[in-house]
Amino acid sequence: MTAQTELISNDIHAYLKMQEEKGMLRFITCGSVDDGKSTLIGRLLWDSKLIYEDQIAALRADSKRCGTQGEEIDYALLLDGLQAEREQGITIDVAYRFFSTDKRKFIVADTPGHEQYTRNMVTGASTAEVAVILIDARKGILTQTKRHSFLVSLVGIRNVVLAVNKMDLVDYSASRFQDIIEEYTAFAAELGFEKICSIPISALKGDNITSRSAKTSWYKGPTLLEYLETVQVADRTINQPFRMPVQWVNRPDLNFRGFCGTIASGRIVPGDTIVVTSSGQTSRVARIVTMGGDLEEASAGDAVTLTLEDEIDISRGDLLAAADDRPEHADQFAAHVVWMHEETLLPGRSYLLKIGTASYPAQVTDLKYSVDVNTLEHHPAKKLDLNEVGVCNLSVAQPVSFDPYLKNRSTGGFILIDRFTNATVGAGMIKFPLRRASNIHWQAVDIDKASRAALKGQKPRVLWFTGLSGSGKSTIANLVEKKLHSMGKHTYLLDGDNVRHGLNRDLGFTDADRVENIRRIAETAKLFVDSGMVVLTSFISPFKSERQMARDILEKDEFTEIFVNTPLEICEQRDPKGLYKKARSGQLKNFTGIDSAYEAPESPEIEIDGSEISAEELAEQIVRELFG
Repeated sequence: MTAQTELISNDIHAYLKMQEEKGMLRFITCGSVDDGKSTLIGRLLWDSKLIYEDQIAALRADSKRCGTQGEEIDYALLLDGLQAEREQGITIDVAYRFFSTDKRKFIVADTPGHEQYTRNMVTGASTAEVAVILIDARKGILTQTKRHSFLVSLVGIRNVVLAVNKMDLVDYSASRFQDIIEEYTAFAAELGFEKICSIPISALKGDNITSRSAKTSWYKGPTLLEYLETVQVADRTINQPFRMPVQWVNRPDLNFRGFCGTIASGRIVPGDTIVVTSSGQTSRVARIVTMGGDLEEASAGDAVTLTLEDEIDISRGDLLAAADDRPEHADQFAAHVVWMHEETLLPGRSYLLKIGTASYPAQVTDLKYSVDVNTLEHHPAKKLDLNEVGVCNLSVAQPVSFDPYLKNRSTGGFILIDRFTNATVGAGMIKFPLRRASNIHWQAVDIDKASRAALKGQKPRVLWFTGLSGSGKSTIANLVEKKLHSMGKHTYLLDGDNVRHGLNRDLGFTDADRVENIRRIAETAKLFVDSGMVVLTSFISPFKSERQMARDILEKDEFTEIFVNTPLEICEQRDPKGLYKKARSGQLKNFTGIDSAYEAPESPEIEIDGSEISAEELAEQIVRELFG
């Protein structure tokens, strides 16, 4: 009978108290495909006697049906739960397992080794404190080993176990083990790991997993379980300055107003002075309220409600911080971004940036370079594809509060969200604020948009014409302007071809350049609106994200989307510039409608078919509808 079993039998309350007071360690296993990550965790659970009888029976049955070890138990099947994983013998998704020993509780994440699942690996590593990086003793250090080591470093893990697996297949060679250690140590020197513990193991045979192996008598270090049970991981969150994103403002009646959230870092006690980082207002904590009663102290990880001594304006998304140790506060910063979506990241495109409990419109203003995660080399880049990592400058619609990620993972990490699908498309780690942003301030002027518009006697607005090349949008926009001019309206027409002779002459026709093209036009149109003008724009503007961005930067009712929905075959028949012919013959790449997508508006204010009636009649129809 184990000591733990005996304690359960004799004093269940003492056992429960012991369990409650145990520390928790989160770790991941990573490395190349077939290095034995799932087998290692399965073996760890098996040897630690942490598997229930029904799980053992199911594992034996699964091993016979789809295992890879003949008549032996395939420990990897304890982790590879997806049908596709079992059929292919690989890990695709992140598999999490909880287990406990006499000394510590653990949450382990088994992460995939394939390059195409890099995003899954980053997800698993983002909350881990230790990384177990496996290396096949026969193959040595591979590109996947380097990739995962870089990503582990990127997400802030500083304690690494180099588990040299399959030692049984190299006759437990001490020299082979030493060669791998030396090669890895040289590679990892620039990754910033605080400690690398190297252990020779055989996950399949159980060598040095939970007990020392006589076959590696030359190895004097700890077993894997000994290391995991005893490694000292500094609890940076508790020792960092106080930070709490506000999740909810709790006001059940006039007598109570509390601010709910989970403390991201640091400690708080009644009487401490806190600051609302967005406004700079300060107050002192009056109470720390929980369902179980008031607390004398709360720390990182605690979900609490704080009441303050003063009535100050605080909303969901605000960050409460220690008044004497405040976070950065800026609307521009540099960050590492891991791209996690099939849709390419394009600088200039608008995304939602979620940090803590707050979300803001944001753009990548400059993609400085991409990182080759296999070699750590930097390459110039104009876009990021799925699973790529880049260093970017980001601009947010309003200042946000944060700490650099390497200082505080809780307040320095963010995600990027597609504004149409609500899908998470990227994960970021903030490096530092861009100081130049704090030197730029909006200059107040005495004459505003309303004054300029009143002088002209009109409502300023943008008429945004969009449609395929040859749809007739430029012709119709030109006729609309002529009619408005004759009515005494102050107008200006921005045409797609014309602006490429000057303002946008440096841009090509890649997706990234098209995004930047429309971003510049939208900002220019906004300036015309501010001057009190009616501005007409005639651009293909193929992507709905950029058309939405143009709409969002204007005030309500200042943007009218006019979709000239002329069928592709009609546009191609017209082909006034011979562009379709060149595109069909392969002479013209990235041509909208042929080899580059056009995302049609879903609910434009005005939709017309440029093939049915004359441009003159369509222009008259638009003017009549918008200007009476």
